[in-house]
Amino acid sequence: MNLSKLGIALLALLLPMASSAESPAVPARSAPTYADLADLAVEAPVAAHIKISQAIGLKEERAAAVPPGKSRFYVEANIVSLIRGQGLPASIRYLADMPRDSAGKSPKLRKKSEFLILAAPVPGRPGELQLVAPDAQLAWSPALADRIRTILREASAADAPPRIIGVGKAFHVPGSLPGESETQLFLLAAGGRPISLSVLRRPGEQPRWAVALGEIVDEAAAPPAPDTLLWYRLACGLPHALPPASFADADAGNVEAIRVDYRLVLDRLGPCVRTRAP
Repeated sequence: MNLSKLGIALLALLLPMASSAESPAVPARSAPTYADLADLAVEAPVAAHIKISQAIGLKEERAAAVPPGKSRFYVEANIVSLIRGQGLPASIRYLADMPRDSAGKSPKLRKKSEFLILAAPVPGRPGELQLVAPDAQLAWSPALADRIRTILREASAADAPPRIIGVGKAFHVPGSLPGESETQLFLLAAGGRPISLSVLRRPGEQPRWAVALGEIVDEAAAPPAPDTLLWYRLACGLPHALPPASFADADAGNVEAIRVDYRLVLDRLGPCVRTRAP
């Protein structure tokens, strides 16, 4: 199928960036981290395994503001399978930005190349998609598809952990024994859902921390497992330091203890590692 000049122009308005002549194969990139994939997948209405039927590198007069080191392609592809989404035709179209090689040459998007894309439908234009980010076209592999399915399964669950938008009030209560204490931090979450952190210290024991998704913190509360949606919401959503407002209702003598316990939570969570360009 020949690519429509009108279609190229219309899609170019959705993702304003350019390209140069085609040459070598698509360069390798670092494997995406859990945070990279969650950033792309959680808000994507469409996740699809696709096979390219035709791709054209757009020249500068056909696009604008392409990031340095990238080339833009107008892509036609066939859907192999849908991981998320419905009502799409068998053939789709979208724009993708691809990294150039070390010599500055544009890659090739070869016919029958397979990718996993994370996208949204373009309203009023059946079959046209807009990637949720310029790099939301990922080299297909069954392992990658499994990771995306797991993220989407967690994100669509009725009790899915909410997005963290800040930290509310924090409290610290010393125990009756030296070295015994409990800190509670109440988080601000999208949709107003209750979520809190607790840090419990007992003499002779390692500090224990837990997260609770609800009004009540029960004994079964525990830290999240790494590379889960709850871990991602916390590790990638919590601020590096508590805001002053968090201490508004705390005793002045307990402020430093709260800071120490909050730092313990961040250290136990570990860093939110991303490899994608900002």
